[in-house]
Amino acid sequence: MQRTATAVWNGTLREGKGSISTQSGFLTDTPYSFATRFESAKGTNPEELIAAAHAGCFTMALDAQLTTMHFSPEKLRTTATVALDKVDNGWAITKVHLDVAAHLPGISASDFEAAALGAKENCPISKLLKAEITMTAHLEQAA
Repeated sequence: MQRTATAVWNGTLREGKGSISTQSGFLTDTPYSFATRFESAKGTNPEELIAAAHAGCFTMALDAQLTTMHFSPEKLRTTATVALDKVDNGWAITKVHLDVAAHLPGISASDFEAAALGAKENCPISKLLKAEITMTAHLEQAA
C-alpha cells in the first residue's frame, strides 16, 4: 500500500506561498506559508500535519493493542504536540509528545500503560520518525 501527497511552492521562503494536496483529495491545494509555519498565521504547516498523522496512527495502534488484550475502548483521544526548534544547523523536529486519554472501563492502570507504550513503539508513524529516508531528485527544464 502506498499513499501520496504533493507540495508545490512558489516564490521566496518568506514571501512565497505553497499548497499541499493528498491522493485522497481530502487536502486539495491547501495553502501553507512561512507565516503558517514559523509564525502564528492561520493555516496549516508540515509539523501540524505530522502531529495529526501521529495522533491518528497512535490512537488506532492503541485500539489494536487493547483489542488484543480483550478490551473495547468507548473513547480514545490523543493530542500529539510536535516541537520544531532552532538547532545549530537549522531547524529540527526535536520531539513529539503524545497525550492520550481513554474511557475504558475494566482495565487496570498498569495494563493501560503497557498498551499505550506498545502502541507508541509500534505505530507506523512512530517508526517513521526513526526510518531511513530515500529520495530521487529531478531538475525540470523551464518550458
